[in-house]
Amino acid sequence: MVTFSKTEIKDLIISITVITLLFAYLYSNGSLDMLIILIPITLVTVGLSFILHELGHKITAQQYGFFAEFRKWNYGLILAVITAFMGFIFLAPGAVYIGSYTGFISDRENGIISIAGPIVNIVLAIIFLGIGLTIQPYVTLNNIIMIYLALTCSIGFHINSFLALFNLLPIPTLDGSKVMKWNIPIWLITIIISGVLTFISYTITFF
Repeated sequence: MVTFSKTEIKDLIISITVITLLFAYLYSNGSLDMLIILIPITLVTVGLSFILHELGHKITAQQYGFFAEFRKWNYGLILAVITAFMGFIFLAPGAVYIGSYTGFISDRENGIISIAGPIVNIVLAIIFLGIGLTIQPYVTLNNIIMIYLALTCSIGFHINSFLALFNLLPIPTLDGSKVMKWNIPIWLITIIISGVLTFISYTITFF
Protein backbone atom coordinates (compact mmCIF):
# COMPACT_ATOMS: atom_id res chain seq x y z
CA MET A 1 0.00 0.00 0.00
CA VAL A 2 1.36 3.41 -1.00
CA THR A 3 1.35 5.87 1.89
CA PHE A 4 2.01 9.61 2.12
CA SER A 5 2.91 11.73 5.13
CA LYS A 6 1.47 15.23 5.66
CA THR A 7 4.93 16.74 5.14
CA GLU A 8 5.36 14.84 1.88
CA ILE A 9 1.96 16.00 0.55
CA LYS A 10 2.80 19.60 1.48
CA ASP A 11 6.21 19.38 -0.25
CA LEU A 12 4.64 17.87 -3.39
CA ILE A 13 1.98 20.60 -3.58
CA ILE A 14 4.56 23.38 -3.14
CA SER A 15 6.90 21.87 -5.76
CA ILE A 16 4.14 21.28 -8.32
CA THR A 17 2.76 24.81 -7.83
CA VAL A 18 6.17 26.43 -8.29
CA ILE A 19 7.19 24.49 -11.41
CA THR A 20 3.72 24.90 -12.96
CA LEU A 21 3.83 28.68 -12.58
CA LEU A 22 7.46 28.92 -13.72
CA PHE A 23 6.92 26.92 -16.91
CA ALA A 24 3.74 28.86 -17.67
CA TYR A 25 5.74 32.08 -17.27
CA LEU A 26 8.56 30.77 -19.48
CA TYR A 27 6.23 29.69 -22.29
CA SER A 28 4.13 32.88 -22.09
CA ASN A 29 6.96 35.17 -23.29
CA GLY A 30 5.82 37.88 -20.91
CA SER A 31 2.17 37.90 -22.03
CA LEU A 32 -0.27 37.94 -19.10
CA ASP A 33 -3.12 36.59 -21.24
CA MET A 34 -0.93 33.72 -22.44
CA LEU A 35 0.27 33.08 -18.88
CA ILE A 36 -3.32 32.58 -17.71
CA ILE A 37 -4.01 30.23 -20.62
CA LEU A 38 -0.83 28.24 -20.01
CA ILE A 39 -1.21 27.66 -16.25
CA PRO A 40 -3.70 24.77 -16.60
CA ILE A 41 -1.69 23.37 -19.53
CA THR A 42 1.59 23.36 -17.60
CA LEU A 43 -0.20 21.89 -14.59
CA VAL A 44 -1.40 18.94 -16.70
CA THR A 45 1.90 18.52 -18.56
CA VAL A 46 4.85 19.64 -16.40
CA GLY A 47 3.12 19.12 -13.04
CA LEU A 48 1.78 15.71 -14.06
CA SER A 49 5.10 14.54 -15.50
CA PHE A 50 6.95 15.65 -12.36
CA ILE A 51 4.65 14.07 -9.78
CA LEU A 52 4.22 10.80 -11.71
CA HIS A 53 8.01 10.56 -12.18
CA GLU A 54 8.51 10.86 -8.43
CA LEU A 55 5.62 8.50 -7.68
CA GLY A 56 7.25 5.96 -10.00
CA HIS A 57 10.29 5.95 -7.70
CA LYS A 58 8.20 5.98 -4.53
CA ILE A 59 5.77 3.20 -5.46
CA THR A 60 8.56 0.93 -6.74
CA ALA A 61 10.63 1.50 -3.59
CA GLN A 62 7.67 0.79 -1.33
CA GLN A 63 6.96 -2.40 -3.28
CA TYR A 64 10.40 -3.56 -2.14
CA GLY A 65 9.48 -2.68 1.43
CA PHE A 66 11.71 0.39 1.61
CA PHE A 67 10.97 3.74 3.22
CA ALA A 68 10.34 6.30 0.47
CA GLU A 69 9.20 9.90 0.80
CA PHE A 70 9.44 13.00 -1.38
CA ARG A 71 11.10 16.08 0.04
CA LYS A 72 11.30 19.45 -1.66
CA TRP A 73 14.70 21.08 -2.08
CA ASN A 74 14.37 24.76 -1.20
CA TYR A 75 17.63 25.75 -2.90
CA GLY A 76 16.52 23.90 -6.04
CA LEU A 77 13.20 25.76 -6.08
CA ILE A 78 14.97 29.10 -5.62
CA LEU A 79 17.40 28.23 -8.41
CA ALA A 80 14.46 27.33 -10.66
CA VAL A 81 12.90 30.76 -10.03
CA ILE A 82 16.19 32.57 -10.75
CA THR A 83 16.88 30.65 -13.96
CA ALA A 84 13.28 31.13 -15.17
CA PHE A 85 13.90 34.88 -15.28
CA MET A 86 17.04 34.16 -17.32
CA GLY A 87 15.02 32.36 -20.01
CA PHE A 88 15.45 28.73 -18.96
CA ILE A 89 14.63 26.54 -15.97
CA PHE A 90 17.05 24.40 -13.98
CA LEU A 91 14.57 21.90 -12.58
CA ALA A 92 15.61 20.32 -9.28
CA PRO A 93 12.62 20.89 -6.96
CA GLY A 94 13.25 17.83 -4.81
CA ALA A 95 13.55 14.07 -4.79
CA VAL A 96 12.24 10.86 -3.29
CA TYR A 97 14.49 9.82 -0.43
CA ILE A 98 14.75 6.06 -0.02
CA GLY A 99 15.92 4.05 2.96
CA SER A 100 16.06 0.36 3.76
CA TYR A 101 14.94 -0.86 7.16
CA THR A 102 17.70 -3.49 6.92
CA GLY A 103 20.28 -0.88 5.95
CA PHE A 104 20.97 -2.50 2.54
CA ILE A 105 19.72 -1.79 -0.99
CA SER A 106 21.19 -3.90 -3.80
CA ASP A 107 22.36 -2.43 -7.13
CA ARG A 108 19.49 -4.28 -8.83
CA GLU A 109 16.87 -2.85 -6.46
CA ASN A 110 18.37 0.63 -6.71
CA GLY A 111 18.52 0.38 -10.50
CA ILE A 112 14.90 -0.72 -10.87
CA ILE A 113 13.70 1.98 -8.47
CA SER A 114 15.74 4.58 -10.38
CA ILE A 115 14.52 3.58 -13.85
CA ALA A 116 10.86 3.65 -12.78
CA GLY A 117 10.73 7.48 -12.96
CA PRO A 118 12.13 7.83 -16.51
CA ILE A 119 9.96 4.91 -17.70
CA VAL A 120 6.89 6.81 -16.49
CA ASN A 121 8.02 9.85 -18.50
CA ILE A 122 8.66 7.75 -21.61
CA VAL A 123 5.16 6.25 -21.38
CA LEU A 124 3.61 9.71 -20.86
CA ALA A 125 5.60 11.10 -23.82
CA ILE A 126 4.30 8.33 -26.08
CA ILE A 127 0.73 8.94 -24.87
CA PHE A 128 0.97 12.68 -25.58
CA LEU A 129 2.54 11.91 -28.99
CA GLY A 130 -0.22 9.45 -29.84
CA ILE A 131 -2.99 11.86 -28.88
CA GLY A 132 -1.28 14.71 -30.73
CA LEU A 133 -0.96 12.72 -33.96
CA THR A 134 -4.56 11.53 -33.65
CA ILE A 135 -6.04 15.02 -33.31
CA GLN A 136 -3.63 16.70 -35.76
CA PRO A 137 -5.97 16.46 -38.80
CA TYR A 138 -8.77 18.12 -36.82
CA VAL A 139 -6.81 21.11 -35.52
CA THR A 140 -7.92 24.30 -37.25
CA LEU A 141 -7.52 27.99 -36.47
CA ASN A 142 -11.24 28.39 -35.78
CA ASN A 143 -11.35 25.51 -33.27
CA ILE A 144 -9.89 26.88 -30.05
CA ILE A 145 -10.48 23.65 -28.11
CA MET A 146 -8.43 21.57 -30.55
CA ILE A 147 -5.65 24.19 -30.58
CA TYR A 148 -5.62 24.10 -26.77
CA LEU A 149 -5.45 20.30 -26.80
CA ALA A 150 -2.72 20.28 -29.47
CA LEU A 151 -0.65 22.73 -27.42
CA THR A 152 -1.08 20.54 -24.35
CA CYS A 153 0.08 17.47 -26.29
CA SER A 154 3.05 19.35 -27.74
CA ILE A 155 4.29 20.57 -24.35
CA GLY A 156 3.53 17.24 -22.65
CA PHE A 157 5.40 15.28 -25.31
CA HIS A 158 8.46 17.52 -25.16
CA ILE A 159 8.64 17.84 -21.36
CA ASN A 160 8.30 14.12 -20.69
CA SER A 161 10.79 13.15 -23.41
CA PHE A 162 13.35 15.62 -22.09
CA LEU A 163 12.82 14.67 -18.44
CA ALA A 164 13.40 11.01 -19.27
CA LEU A 165 16.56 11.83 -21.24
CA PHE A 166 17.96 14.21 -18.62
CA ASN A 167 17.36 11.85 -15.71
CA LEU A 168 18.96 8.95 -17.59
CA LEU A 169 22.26 10.79 -18.07
CA PRO A 170 25.03 8.73 -16.38
CA ILE A 171 25.86 11.47 -13.91
CA PRO A 172 26.10 10.70 -10.16
CA THR A 173 22.87 11.44 -8.24
CA LEU A 174 20.82 11.24 -11.45
CA ASP A 175 18.80 8.09 -12.17
CA GLY A 176 21.00 7.13 -15.12
CA SER A 177 24.10 6.49 -13.00
CA LYS A 178 22.20 4.00 -10.82
CA VAL A 179 20.54 2.27 -13.77
CA MET A 180 23.89 2.01 -15.57
CA LYS A 181 25.49 0.47 -12.49
CA TRP A 182 22.74 -2.15 -12.41
CA ASN A 183 22.28 -2.98 -16.09
CA ILE A 184 24.10 -1.23 -18.97
CA PRO A 185 21.98 -2.74 -21.85
CA ILE A 186 18.72 -1.58 -20.20
CA TRP A 187 20.23 1.85 -19.58
CA LEU A 188 21.31 2.08 -23.24
CA ILE A 189 17.89 1.07 -24.56
CA THR A 190 15.99 3.55 -22.38
CA ILE A 191 18.32 6.50 -22.98
CA ILE A 192 18.26 5.90 -26.74
CA ILE A 193 14.46 5.77 -26.73
CA SER A 194 14.23 8.95 -24.69
CA GLY A 195 16.83 10.61 -26.93
CA VAL A 196 14.88 9.76 -30.08
CA LEU A 197 11.64 10.99 -28.51
CA THR A 198 13.31 14.23 -27.45
CA PHE A 199 14.65 14.79 -30.97
CA ILE A 200 11.21 14.17 -32.47
CA SER A 201 9.66 16.58 -29.95
CA TYR A 202 11.83 19.37 -31.40
CA THR A 203 10.86 18.59 -35.00
CA ILE A 204 7.15 17.76 -34.86
CA THR A 205 4.12 20.00 -34.46
CA PHE A 206 0.50 19.03 -33.91
CA PHE A 207 -0.98 22.24 -35.36
